[in-house]
Amino acid sequence: MRIRQDRRLVRRDEHWLTLPNPWDIPIDICAGERVPLEPAAVDEVLSVLETAGTLARLAGTAPGHGTPRLTRLVLTPDFHKGAGIPIGTVVETEGALLPQAVGNDVNCGMRLEVTSLTVEEVRPRLDALERRLRHLFFEGGRRIALTPVQREALLRDGLPGLLLTGDAPWQGYQPTDPGDCLDRMHAPAHPAGTAGAFADWITSAGGGGGASHDSIIGGIGGGNHFAELQYVARVHDASAAYAWGLTPGTVVLMVHSGSLSLGHQANATALDGLRETWPAGLPRPRNGILPFPLDERSAAARRRYLDAFGNAANFAAGNRFFLALTMRAGLAAECGRMTARLVYDAPHNLFWRDGDRVVHRKGATPAGGHEQMTGGPYAMWGEPVIVPGSMGAASYVLRGHGDPRTLASACHGAGRRVPRGATAAGERPRPRRLPPGVPRGHATGPPRPGGGAPR
Repeated sequence: MRIRQDRRLVRRDEHWLTLPNPWDIPIDICAGERVPLEPAAVDEVLSVLETAGTLARLAGTAPGHGTPRLTRLVLTPDFHKGAGIPIGTVVETEGALLPQAVGNDVNCGMRLEVTSLTVEEVRPRLDALERRLRHLFFEGGRRIALTPVQREALLRDGLPGLLLTGDAPWQGYQPTDPGDCLDRMHAPAHPAGTAGAFADWITSAGGGGGASHDSIIGGIGGGNHFAELQYVARVHDASAAYAWGLTPGTVVLMVHSGSLSLGHQANATALDGLRETWPAGLPRPRNGILPFPLDERSAAARRRYLDAFGNAANFAAGNRFFLALTMRAGLAAECGRMTARLVYDAPHNLFWRDGDRVVHRKGATPAGGHEQMTGGPYAMWGEPVIVPGSMGAASYVLRGHGDPRTLASACHGAGRRVPRGATAAGERPRPRRLPPGVPRGHATGPPRPGGGAPR
């Protein structure tokens, strides 16, 4: 069934639309005729485009420094209204960095691991497994010990830095993990010159240099973040699925999480620096989006942000690693000896800089093709794209094609049929039946004050 389309959008074919705009900035929207697109999200995109005028005015305050530009936007099928910039937006700029086009949850992303267990082995243990995972995640059971040296190594040099600092005494850890973090992650590390912005977290391990525990690392976070036990129900590309270990009936671990409070602090560092360096007499932009021109005027403030950004991005990748380790530990305790292997770890809130060109993704996943994956284990197939479903619906693993029309990007999730906040006003999505043969899932969360957890 076709969805009524916003009159401002122009359909080019069954898969693509465009959005004409006063700035003549190319906008490609990948969405079929049955994909709902919120008018409020279209409003928000048009507001984002006002940043083209902001960049032009910034250039006028410092002649001779070049002209930063907003060059392209791509909107993915799960595009919906965000907080200033829609979720599912890919922004390409030249000579400018837009921290808000990444957002607070720096390096929020997905991690997928394939295990040696089958659904037949795990299904009889689900009730016991649920109790164990509740204890590990929500009742103080995970106890991930890190030394100050390890915490700083993670923040400055990412997961490779952490795994090269010495002992790895964590439950679920496997000898293959250090190698996997080098060639099965889209971005293994974001080197940072300092981790000073997060000195409190580093030193919370104690002054003696020994390992200690905290309540942050290994936390799922809020919103739609999760750590989920799944199994391979159907294969559409047998060769790729076999190469990636995704055979029918195999149990897999999927994690969706980000940088928690560290990302918020990194984004606040950016906004503080932008306000401090904003040219005197130049009005702040109406849409609230403050850009960093890539010139010496903002170099010091930009450097502070990039260090904090790198720290938060590295933490996010490490956090997904520890969430997966906790799932492995729970599975092994209830189902016996098992192994797990990383398929891929992919971000969907990040930016990529190549000279003066910057590609920002907010709620959009890299989907590189053969060329982008050259030299790694996915060169033959294209980049794994992990698309989680809504609770109770299937998730998908796709192959990236590196399509230049999408800026080598794909959707990062199932999207929204009902806009954010609409349910509070009484609107409810239509109930959906699960496909035949798909069992009901188990959902575990923090214990309620009266006892028990949501199911």
